[in-house]
Amino acid sequence: MSERTRQRERVSIDALLERVRAGLERVGPEEAHAAASDGALLVDIRYAELRERDGLIPGALVVERNELEWRLDPQGSHRAMEATGHDLPVVVICNEGYASSLAAASLKQLGLHRATDLVGGFQAWRAAGLPVER
Repeated sequence: MSERTRQRERVSIDALLERVRAGLERVGPEEAHAAASDGALLVDIRYAELRERDGLIPGALVVERNELEWRLDPQGSHRAMEATGHDLPVVVICNEGYASSLAAASLKQLGLHRATDLVGGFQAWRAAGLPVER
């Protein structure tokens, strides 16, 4: 690969984030809460220290980010029982809504075409006064 090709392929994280978010129908906290009531799967990808510090969203599936694709791929041998099909609506939740955008885009590449993420992440959920378990 030439140096020129490598330079064209370089992208900043901000540009990448903008690009992947353009392909998502991101939701706010109230929308995510309503979606969960309608059968969407909320997936908390925050690391353990943040979950212990701030609490959990009741009913959310906790999956560490490094396991997400393996646990949510409906055809995968390591899938979570909640990974019922490619049509499953999934809302990925991180702490502040950055890593979740990248994670949701990755799930879409696996064929989970209804995957999205929560704008503002868990912090926005909590600030909206939605349920949190300690």
